[in-house]
Amino acid sequence: MKKIYYLLLLIAVTFPFSLVSCNNTDEEITSNPFDSISEGNINGRNKIVVISDLHLGNDLSYSENVKHLKRLEEFLTEVRSSTTIKELVLNGDILDEWYIPTRVNPYGGGSQADFIRKCVAANKTVFDILNGIIKDGKIKLTYIPGNHDMGFTAENIDIAMPGVNQARDAGAKYGIGTYHPEGYPQIAIEHSHRYDFFNAITPNANESEAPGATLPPGYFFARIAANSFTDPTTPEAATKVPDVIQNNAGNAEQESKFIYYNLWKEVMEGLIYVKDNFSDPIITTNVGNYTKTYSINDILPYNSSTDGSIQMKLYNNLFTQANWNRRLKYNNAIVMTNIDEAIVGSLRTEFIDKQADVQYFSNALSNVRIVIFGHTHIPMIKSYTNLDKQPCIYANSGTWEDQKTRDKNEVIDQDAKKMNFIVIAPVKSDKTKIQVELYQYRYGKHILGDKKEIEL
Repeated sequence: MKKIYYLLLLIAVTFPFSLVSCNNTDEEITSNPFDSISEGNINGRNKIVVISDLHLGNDLSYSENVKHLKRLEEFLTEVRSSTTIKELVLNGDILDEWYIPTRVNPYGGGSQADFIRKCVAANKTVFDILNGIIKDGKIKLTYIPGNHDMGFTAENIDIAMPGVNQARDAGAKYGIGTYHPEGYPQIAIEHSHRYDFFNAITPNANESEAPGATLPPGYFFARIAANSFTDPTTPEAATKVPDVIQNNAGNAEQESKFIYYNLWKEVMEGLIYVKDNFSDPIITTNVGNYTKTYSINDILPYNSSTDGSIQMKLYNNLFTQANWNRRLKYNNAIVMTNIDEAIVGSLRTEFIDKQADVQYFSNALSNVRIVIFGHTHIPMIKSYTNLDKQPCIYANSGTWEDQKTRDKNEVIDQDAKKMNFIVIAPVKSDKTKIQVELYQYRYGKHILGDKKEIEL
């Protein structure tokens, strides 16, 4: 007996991993959460994972995604090692050239390509994993432009992710894209900023200031927002928005400008408040054909000293229904929307979520049954019915940006905030059905928030 005992002891010392492994199940050793979750776990690669709004910046001292980077690295590693994922879709706002404090020169005197390289260096591990996915050749990686990265050329995106599949609308409109995954023409994935008055591409808006510029008003909103958090103040101490009066009630353009003004007043006094003098030139541009340094007053509406009408230095000609229709068509939107609803909808984002129904499900020209948006940062799944009375699914993939705070001493459990993703897969028990699941990556675990399925 002693010989047997000592023999077992010798084996345990010499091969400790083997004995420990015998006490665990194969699932505990090899399980990937993507390969065990959802009913869509059929043999082979069949899952499409969608994430959006990573907001990876070039400077971690003010970037929107810092606290969540480690979890993002873990998540992407799980994606890369999965045996059931066939595609990872990056649905816009992956890189961020908008969220930069007002006084910072966005490119630092360099080029857009230099900015991209700085983003990659600042988020090296993330891009190492993404490029590893591309090089492995097992999982297709697809990139769709968002508004915060609408200005990046395809060539410069290829600097960050060489060989990534880029889903861009045809023609010169490189800042938008709708993606239909291979084999799924009834699924449409897009960032959805094309429907947003503040964030849709804006051609011919400021030709006297910046010929050829297409950056929308939301660009300046993001620059002021970054300023608000990097150089914080309180709502009480913040600079107040000058009063603007509506002197032309009944004039549709003036009404739209007044709605626009009230929206700016609301966000500047309650959301992105700053302590700067609004007349000081503080918004350094040098991107997207903008070369000047602007004041906040250059962005805000004001009453003309000559006739009292509402005017503005930038974007003054946007506020007619005809112009909004032209802008929507330039952004490849199919169904026209009301300009005033679109202006308000930039802040009350249920308007943008509803475009899944307006542009797809209730559009007789569309056969799309599943729509995935990003952009609003509010994760959700909703059921709709199309014109043929067929069930449809809308989902928003949320965001991976940090929970913002102006108080650097405030304790925030960032590990329980945001970090959302969508999984699309066929249902195991009925391959004619597609399941859409919404998850949060909370404390490194896949927490199911909601799921819906339809038969295609």
